[in-house]
Amino acid sequence: MDGLLAWFSSLPPLALYLALAVTAALENIFPPLPADTIVAFGSFLAARGDATPVAAFMATWMGNIAGAMGMYAAGRRLGAEGLRSRFQWLRGEKGEARLRQFYERNGMLGLFVSRFLPGVRALVPPFAGALKIPPLRAAAAMGIASGIWYAAISVFAYRVGNNWEDLQARIGAFSRTAAIAAVAVAILAGTVWLIVRRRSSYKQ
Repeated sequence: MDGLLAWFSSLPPLALYLALAVTAALENIFPPLPADTIVAFGSFLAARGDATPVAAFMATWMGNIAGAMGMYAAGRRLGAEGLRSRFQWLRGEKGEARLRQFYERNGMLGLFVSRFLPGVRALVPPFAGALKIPPLRAAAAMGIASGIWYAAISVFAYRVGNNWEDLQARIGAFSRTAAIAAVAVAILAGTVWLIVRRRSSYKQ
């Protein structure tokens, strides 16, 4: 990891933007990749060098959307069973069941919130395709979620000062806080959905 970060620090601005875009795209294909840390470091470098934080954010965001829609297309073409047979990390069924449950209960809000949940986040694009969610709606939900996520990381990286170790600690805290907030939103949305459903049944 240290060698990879050292390589990032040696890149000129355009190459740095490209590396950030590729890293953010690959996160959707290979979830163990520490994309948040790499993107944070890239934004950290951009804020203190010749690159610009806004351009670094845009490269990251567009790269992530491209990778997500690539996995969405794979899911739409292969279906759930085809995905499991070709991608080993998709063979667990718990994450898919959680995603399906969130979507059935909350619609696009469930899809949006799921992009912040550990263990479900990487599953959203391929299984959104497998569930045949309309592409524009899926792209909007995933794009807004990733925009919020990476914008927050970029802001942290910009404001943290010159202490990279401090930034790493803050990114970890941010990820945990975002996950807790997303779970809270999901619970709130589910509660509202149940209340509305019960009121509708009473009226009938």
